[in-house]
Amino acid sequence: MTKLKSKLQEDLNAAIKERDELRSSTLRLTLAAITKEEVAGKEKRELSDEEITKVITREAKKRREAAEAFAQGGRAESAEREKAEGEVLAEYLPKQLSDDELQRIVAQAVEEAKAAGAEGPRAMGQVMKIVNPKVAGLAEGGRVAALVKKQLAG
Repeated sequence: MTKLKSKLQEDLNAAIKERDELRSSTLRLTLAAITKEEVAGKEKRELSDEEITKVITREAKKRREAAEAFAQGGRAESAEREKAEGEVLAEYLPKQLSDDELQRIVAQAVEEAKAAGAEGPRAMGQVMKIVNPKVAGLAEGGRVAALVKKQLAG
């Protein structure tokens, strides 16, 4: 068992003992998603910590989107629950890049793309190819794409 998965399991056991319903249900769902990913495909395999981080990121994104949908639908209580679950999952993810750090990385990538001959909005794909490996897991894709568009337009 990988470090991250065993930590999730230990934290789940602790949450159950403490009768922390929110934390235990969130961790149960996350471990279920990890197990589902492990058995997907032709044969069962053990996920690496990096792959588990991707699963947790995907689960956190689901919580964020659900919270927004509940908030727009006027269901504040459900939206708060989803936000709280997202905060629990955020504890297991790497620290996100600040706006300044992300801005610097994007600006550098835009310069690299321009040096390679890419100009204007059509350079979006090339810039994203440069930026994505540098910020993988450290910044949300939508946030990165918005910054790249802004840099290319302005």
